[in-house]
Amino acid sequence: MEYTTLGNTGIKVSRIGFGGIPIQRITEEEAASLIRKLPEYGINFIDSARGYTVSEEYIGAGLEGIRDKFVLATKSMARTREAMAADIDISLKNLRTDHIDIYQVHFVNADNLKTIIGPGGALEALLEAKAEGKILHIGLTTHEVAVFEKALDMDWVETIMFPYSFVETQGTELIKKCKELGKGFICMKPLAGGAIENAPLAMRFIAANDGVSVNIPGMASEAEIAQNAKAAADPTPLTEAELAEIERIRNTLGSQFCRRCNYCQPCTVGINISFCFTINGYLTRYGLGDWAIGRYKSMAVEPNACIECGACESRCPYNLPIINMLKDVYNNFSKVL
Repeated sequence: MEYTTLGNTGIKVSRIGFGGIPIQRITEEEAASLIRKLPEYGINFIDSARGYTVSEEYIGAGLEGIRDKFVLATKSMARTREAMAADIDISLKNLRTDHIDIYQVHFVNADNLKTIIGPGGALEALLEAKAEGKILHIGLTTHEVAVFEKALDMDWVETIMFPYSFVETQGTELIKKCKELGKGFICMKPLAGGAIENAPLAMRFIAANDGVSVNIPGMASEAEIAQNAKAAADPTPLTEAELAEIERIRNTLGSQFCRRCNYCQPCTVGINISFCFTINGYLTRYGLGDWAIGRYKSMAVEPNACIECGACESRCPYNLPIINMLKDVYNNFSKVL
């Protein structure tokens, strides 16, 4: 495993970290077992969030007795001082630790940033917690290029988490600036929310960018850990064939695809929006029609139930035309049912 320094924090981190989203779908015992296996693969960075239901608690169970082997990061969507202070204490309890290495403001956009840094905002609680030793460093996560740019000029921001993959390269130049300014860059959505199926190729593409401090694919099995760790440590340059495959995938996905961040949820009428787009991909792109049809039939609410209220579109960080995309899903499945 290759290690790098996380910006100006002085912390050494593995180039691949453990993303804590997928462990929500396994048991606490299984998740704890995975955490205990990470050192065998050289992985020392773990990322979670208050919003990932049981993720922090599961990770905390796995950290018992081996907390000192890891750099621990988590995050909160709290916007006010009071709410952030409460979330930091909950995270400490869930993770069974007396300090968190990186505490991040989660899902920052241009509007809520004003609240976060304003009087009575979340930043006040973060700075207080840092002074008390509860957290060691402060970061933020965003899906917006404009917020990424602003964060580069904010002294309190020590790490920035932003989507980066071979189908989402809008942050490439900002990643370079991140390194130049001494801010750690944490890569999220390395598989574009599951849209990229070739994980080894995706991991190698990201590993080739030395501006990426740590890449945090979500993992819920030892096989995924082994695969990602191996790919990230592969120094072989991408071949012409692999570059051609990357271009093919880019052309297939285009720019309007769901990253399964689920910020669009909950749907007013109960449509599982990201699931609709996932199975549509299996039907139209990956040749798994029977599997997709079976999953479509199991849905409690079909995509044509959409009442076009627009609530989902107002929450989507990628400004996707979700209403029209749901219509496409319904039309695609109507043709095969």
